[in-house]
Amino acid sequence: MTTVVLVDDHQMFRTGVKAELGDGIEIVGEAGDVDEAVRVISATRPDVVLLDVHLPGGGGIEVLRRLSGAVPSRFLALSVSDAAEDVIGVVRGGARGYVTKTISGPELTDAIGRVAEGDAVFSPRLAGFVLDAFAATDAPAVDPELDQLTQREREVLRLIARGYAYKEIAKELFISVKTVETHVSSVLRKLQLSNRHELSRWAAARRLV
Repeated sequence: MTTVVLVDDHQMFRTGVKAELGDGIEIVGEAGDVDEAVRVISATRPDVVLLDVHLPGGGGIEVLRRLSGAVPSRFLALSVSDAAEDVIGVVRGGARGYVTKTISGPELTDAIGRVAEGDAVFSPRLAGFVLDAFAATDAPAVDPELDQLTQREREVLRLIARGYAYKEIAKELFISVKTVETHVSSVLRKLQLSNRHELSRWAAARRLV
């Protein structure tokens, strides 16, 4: 079951979204403005936050700014706006995707599941805005070793490098200790390293800590 917090300032729209979402999605909270969104997301720590771009109190970007690094949730913007500046703004703020409110219920359910797994999801036309925006900036250097790790493996790696114990990582990421051990073993194998101390040095050298 993927847990979701729905953030939109229109109650009727939130009600409609809940009715359209398929099995496997559990709405654990709702909010209609920035302050309420920060409180609800901090309290429930959902897998995914469906976030409207235009909200009272500073908009979706303000929610992203205030919660940056504070929760493990992934953010999917869901908005009536398809303006390039809105799309690029929330992506730069940390959103994993952006879809417009013309999306169907099954498509939204699928998008939530994909974002929960770490994928980036965009409505087709909007993806071009993102590509154009980042092509116009200095792109980060490609790291083939880092690229072979999954999003979850990178999260575990960063916490290992910060000195977290396996139990602490499990609690932080809401996974079992056994799953943490599996991810660490996979990272060690992929990077051809021997132990967590070498992992920490590897991550520190790439400024991943």
